[in-house]
Amino acid sequence: MNALEQQLTYPLGDALPATGTTMEVAPGVRWVRMALPFALDHINLWLLRDRHEGREGWTVVDCCIAKDEAKAQWEQVFASELQGLPVLRVIVTHMHPDHIGLASWLCERWNCRLWISATDYFAARVASASTTGFGGEAAARFFSSHGLTDPAAVDKVRARSNYYASMVPSVPREFERLREDRVLDIDGRPWRCIAGYGHAPEHMSLYCEPLGVLISGDMMLPRISTNISVQDLEPESDPLSAFLASIERMRELPADTLVLPSHGKPFIGLHRRIEQLQDHHRERLAEVLEACRAAPRSAAEMLPVLFKRPLDLHQTTFAMGEAIAHLHALWRSGQLRREADADGVWRFGVR
Repeated sequence: MNALEQQLTYPLGDALPATGTTMEVAPGVRWVRMALPFALDHINLWLLRDRHEGREGWTVVDCCIAKDEAKAQWEQVFASELQGLPVLRVIVTHMHPDHIGLASWLCERWNCRLWISATDYFAARVASASTTGFGGEAAARFFSSHGLTDPAAVDKVRARSNYYASMVPSVPREFERLREDRVLDIDGRPWRCIAGYGHAPEHMSLYCEPLGVLISGDMMLPRISTNISVQDLEPESDPLSAFLASIERMRELPADTLVLPSHGKPFIGLHRRIEQLQDHHRERLAEVLEACRAAPRSAAEMLPVLFKRPLDLHQTTFAMGEAIAHLHALWRSGQLRREADADGVWRFGVR
């Protein structure tokens, strides 16, 4: 446990649900944990006991990527953990593959509907039919314009033309729209939608005041900082400022809220974690600004400043997006200017 984690409280200690089983974390709330084939090697999914349109059953929150191993684990859960009751609805916090990948399969398996923000629904539909933001020619050109000029790295990005669709082969053809402050009645308890921006187009966390529980998705993680990236579909965006504003709004929730994150363990210490993330990004922004004072820099040149460890391709694409996000926050706030050099690479320097 690192020094920052020691400032948080983990009420379940080191306990984790075994593969194909669940663990109760609050009345009517059960934790499912599935493996991911990335450096971030797991995702937390949630089952909420539900009563919907006169039927008893369960609501699933988030799905895992589309892979046979995840389907098999879900089948184990269905067989042993649902008390013979059906899944009534599938809620997805946002459109990233580990959250929405199996949504179509789950909805078809249980003849139920997907619930998600409209922005993330349509972003997932676009991404599953293209390579936007995740690989292919457009992503290669975008990263090249920010200084990723190593031919091998660019070729690898270009070759990932089926990256999103390989994990999200389809998206349900219809959905129920979640929006800020919509309150869902789940088994007689109110769960309020809290919109978050910066990590995904319109991420939805769920807060249940009677239980004191926040399903935070990727907006609030205990051990790592959420990836905040600029992507080729919205090449001049400022997601970092949007993210920091979103987590500041979460400070309105009680300090003793039990946070159920998508990665890591359930924790208490929401306000302290907000402060830690704000401090983290302030420090990174200061480092970026200092580097750009010495000389105009591209995003690729900022990677060793922001990331002290070796990066594989999967990590490099996230790191490039995050480096651009920090540069854009300073550019949009007027602290940096940008110019394209003779090779068409954006470089950011002080005004």
